[in-house]
Amino acid sequence: MEEVKVTIIDREGEQHELVAPTDMSMNIMEVCKAYELPVLGECGGMAMCATCQCYLESDHELPEQSDAELDMLDQAFFVKLNSRLGCQIHVDDSIDGIVLRLAPEA
Repeated sequence: MEEVKVTIIDREGEQHELVAPTDMSMNIMEVCKAYELPVLGECGGMAMCATCQCYLESDHELPEQSDAELDMLDQAFFVKLNSRLGCQIHVDDSIDGIVLRLAPEA
């Protein structure tokens, strides 16, 4: 598969059906920025700012969170059990059809 479908629900509740390439080593934060969704990604994808926090709303099994991601979420606002950093969700075949909701801005 050369691309996957990703659904992003923005902060107003609007769903955006995105297509993301699997051959460019992108992450969800970068995909959102490419589609001009309101994701800051201030740290550039280093799991150091939480401005790309989102909530996993589908049943996808994602890789275990790294210590860096857990540490950043420990300091973030509006964290839920399904919180993830978009920069830590890599675009590959395993996320085809994933549904994510953008967390509120702090």
